[in-house]
Amino acid sequence: MSEVNLNGVKQNKGVWLVKIPKYLSQQWEKATEKGEVGTITIGKKQGKTEVRFSLSEELTARGATGESDASLQVPRHHPLTMHTVKGQTMAVFSQTESEISLEGMVVHRAECRAVASDNYMKLKKLQIQESIKPQRFSQQLEKAVTHVFKPVANHSFNVAYQKKKKTEGKMVRAERQVVLDMLFSAFEKHHYYNIKDLVEITKQPVTYLKEIIREIGTYNSKGKHKNTWKLKREYRNYESEEEKDEEEMQTV
Repeated sequence: MSEVNLNGVKQNKGVWLVKIPKYLSQQWEKATEKGEVGTITIGKKQGKTEVRFSLSEELTARGATGESDASLQVPRHHPLTMHTVKGQTMAVFSQTESEISLEGMVVHRAECRAVASDNYMKLKKLQIQESIKPQRFSQQLEKAVTHVFKPVANHSFNVAYQKKKKTEGKMVRAERQVVLDMLFSAFEKHHYYNIKDLVEITKQPVTYLKEIIREIGTYNSKGKHKNTWKLKREYRNYESEEEKDEEEMQTV
């Protein structure tokens, strides 16, 4: 086991722990060894501290990693949502082949999010589409398969399907991406829906629909829009004053 090197570590050396989107880390990897990845701006607005990260112009111009559409660029400006670390003790370490060193103590937690735009929404949809693609692989068999399979009158999965079809009516599951497209299209018209309305719009079984909506949506269990779903903040290209107030109340 490696020993932790505490030599030279200052008691008051504070660091920030920041959560960033995957596409942003991919852009950072394109930077040269001594290249600049971006800048941090800290200012005041209406008495509140505002922190923003801006990706360098060079990395922004390179376009999104792995996307076939060369015109699709990653967002440049990313406001940081700040969180306290009260009641928590966190530290940052670095590791080499011979030792582990303490770099500093976490004094701030933050979440880096892009400014919502049509380009950003298109990028998120493409990333979701990539994440749900089935992982295919091929495997060479060492010898021929010689098992003899006897026919079954009715396979167990057919019995389960028929039973599920009776309970859920004539609704048949559509491809996940098709359902996502229908949901995004619906939320462009209205910001809040109950599950009954979403079932009517998508014509999908409730269990299957809830499984998908949990990936991109948040359920309101209280407040003005109780018992409805709304898009998660990272998938929205809008934000009302009411929603800003709700977000601030949750982070206080």
